[in-house]
Amino acid sequence: MQLEITPEMILSQLEYTINESSLEQVQKAIENTKGFVNFAKHLVSLNDNLKHMDAFVALSNTSEHFKIKSENKNEAMLQEFHETVKKWSDKYNISLETIPNKSVYYILGIK
Repeated sequence: MQLEITPEMILSQLEYTINESSLEQVQKAIENTKGFVNFAKHLVSLNDNLKHMDAFVALSNTSEHFKIKSENKNEAMLQEFHETVKKWSDKYNISLETIPNKSVYYILGIK
């Protein structure tokens, strides 16, 4: 059985309230993420894997992209966060934009 990835499903899985504004924002992020449909289900899995690190996948407020962010201050957890994101992006051939001196990545899409 193939599960259809919809904007509503993504918002729900990322724990957003579904409303006109969030639907518009997620649709723009999807459109600006190269090859999104090819890895969308893995984005949700990544979000689940990051939770214990006080990290998550979210919609950016400054860019029309998805972002991966950690709010953890523990160095060991931050290292695990960066390693997890790198392994994920390598596995699915995802291009990320890193933000200097912050634990934030923007998901640009498939390389």
